[in-house]
Amino acid sequence: MDTRKSALLAIILLLLTSFFVFDLSQYLSLASLKAQQVALNAQVLANPWLSGGLFFVLYVLVTALSLPGAALMTLVGGALFGLLGGTLLASFASTLGATLAMLSSRLLLRDWVQAKFSKRLAGINQGIEREGASYLFALRLVPVFPFFLINLAMGLTKLPARTFWWISQLGMLPGTLVFVNAGRELAQLDSLAGILSPGLIGAFVLLGLLPIISRKLLELVKARKVYAGWQKPTRFDRNLLVIGAGSGGLVSAYIAAAVKAKVTLIEKHKMGGDCLNTGCVPSKALLRSAKLANELKKAEQLGFKPIKAEVDFAAVMQRVQRVVADIEPHDSVERYTQLGVEVLQGEAKITSPWTVEVNGQSLSARSIVIATGARPLVPKIPGIELVAPLTSDNVWDLREQPKRLLVLGGGPIGCELAQAFQRLGSAVTQVEMTERLLIREDLEASEAVMASLRHDGVELRLQHKAVRFEVVDGQRQLICQNLIDNREVVLPFDQVLLALGRVANVKGFGAEELGLEVRSNGTLETNEFLATRFPNIFAVGDVTGPFQFTHTSAHQAWYAAVNGLFGGFKRFKVDYRVIPWATFTDPEVARVGINEQDAKDQGIAYEVSRFGIDELDRAIADEAAHGYVKVLTVPGKDRILGVTIVGEHAGELIAEYVAAMKHGYGLNKVLGTIHIYPTMAEANKYVAGEWKRAHAPASALRWLARFHQWRLGAAEGAGSTQQAANDKAG
Repeated sequence: MDTRKSALLAIILLLLTSFFVFDLSQYLSLASLKAQQVALNAQVLANPWLSGGLFFVLYVLVTALSLPGAALMTLVGGALFGLLGGTLLASFASTLGATLAMLSSRLLLRDWVQAKFSKRLAGINQGIEREGASYLFALRLVPVFPFFLINLAMGLTKLPARTFWWISQLGMLPGTLVFVNAGRELAQLDSLAGILSPGLIGAFVLLGLLPIISRKLLELVKARKVYAGWQKPTRFDRNLLVIGAGSGGLVSAYIAAAVKAKVTLIEKHKMGGDCLNTGCVPSKALLRSAKLANELKKAEQLGFKPIKAEVDFAAVMQRVQRVVADIEPHDSVERYTQLGVEVLQGEAKITSPWTVEVNGQSLSARSIVIATGARPLVPKIPGIELVAPLTSDNVWDLREQPKRLLVLGGGPIGCELAQAFQRLGSAVTQVEMTERLLIREDLEASEAVMASLRHDGVELRLQHKAVRFEVVDGQRQLICQNLIDNREVVLPFDQVLLALGRVANVKGFGAEELGLEVRSNGTLETNEFLATRFPNIFAVGDVTGPFQFTHTSAHQAWYAAVNGLFGGFKRFKVDYRVIPWATFTDPEVARVGINEQDAKDQGIAYEVSRFGIDELDRAIADEAAHGYVKVLTVPGKDRILGVTIVGEHAGELIAEYVAAMKHGYGLNKVLGTIHIYPTMAEANKYVAGEWKRAHAPASALRWLARFHQWRLGAAEGAGSTQQAANDKAG
């Protein structure tokens, strides 16, 4: 540590030590200052400049050292120096003290803290890089964090000291004024009856309203800035306009119609979006057929003679389309029209923050919800145009089964479809760059799925990178690089299925013209209320993330619709604390909260409770005795941090833990809940029992053992005494 840092640290430690050793905090209390009010007022009258100077210096020290008492000092400023004098002294002293605290933090802590807490400070750093002064002004005007924390945190950034000074001076002024006024009113209080004085009541009403007023003022300032150059309509045709009829769009429109708002839903393709037409519904229909094909192979295990069934692939794919058609009415134009939603088929184009063009017609709305979804990622691999790749969008058009199917990607979609096609009779090769499939899941879960895929016959090519596609003598093939030994590997195939993730649809509907920000991962930037840079334009679902699940799109839709319709009165921050998901391979992998690799990456302490489903009676009876339930809890407590379930019906079993985490009850409550016997759901109770056994109070149980042993002895003694009495009587 250099001389400057050592000297500054010594001065700070000396002052802090003096404050606590001499118990100076006793003088920074409302009762103490009220008791000395007469003497202090006399001192101010006798020596106003000296008193003001001493008050200023003391205020600077309290703020610079981040001591408790700044708010009280502001009240005292109003009590001793009046509204004008108190505001001037407190405003400049608090800004100077805050700046000194910031500079001290920058000198002493910046390098060390940035290195140690970089993840936690990422949000602040991004805010400073993006907006700087505006970010600080918002923190000062609407104090989300205590001011002393803001001072210390800003010292860790590159914000110039002069900018920090004038923004703090301006941002803290409204609060200072309100506190000084409250102090001035308190100084005039002579008896308890004065508590009911209009002036004092008004001062504290202002104090309570300050955060609300400040927030509204900040919103107005930001709105004026972001809407500059746009002409707002004098009246609107509708309350809400929704672009995209997938899960997020449908739920947004449904909620608006349910509360009797006038809402229009625009879709350029098919109602129901990807989930109904090319995603969840068709894939699960295909998985059901593949599951039956696999179950028929287990006939002997269930007491049947071997069953040889021939897969009619065209009929399987036709059934997939029938399932989609059977579910279509749930998301149809007719149904939503009956619910009160105006549904328009066409391509939407946002032309201003309040207007959208569709089919040559301009529509206006107070709020707009963007739910344009995402599309499969098609990478720029050389030669890919030669092989007409399949994706989750067009694989459902197949009617002739590929004999050799190559699947690129080891995520949930790739694993599900690889297993399904293998079970239906294709020879599947799955290629993944990383060392395992389902990289977001625990190693144990990944290994269970990989073992199942290999057992089914899928050839796994892990740590292989696609280099180029070729067509040689009419034969399609992929040239891969083995990332372990750098050898080139040739993989021939008939069809290739790309399952490499999805790309948000952020172009073609006016987002570029409005300057809507796009994140580095390609999704639309939204805040905690799901609003874009325009407070009345929201985005939900795959187009904004962070989760690309149908159920999270519907979850977000509630927040977007309510904030769009009622945001002028109350806005709600979207809640991502409990988001479950499942991969519908065999075995299924279901998850909620963090897993072990997340906990280790984030440095979160945890305990593990585990129950093997191979011990479950119902699983044994169903020939499904494989998998496990793993629960992570806070050390020493039953509060659930996360759950992973691997096995039959894992996607159904996880719901009990989703409810537990959502409503804040732990494993003790799960253990105390009756579960029907014999069911798979008993696994949830048994893992709670594992936790309970591990946390049984050993000392209390030893005393109970002694108690029961004593009871046995007492009973024996009582029996002997009675026998002796009987002998004597005889």
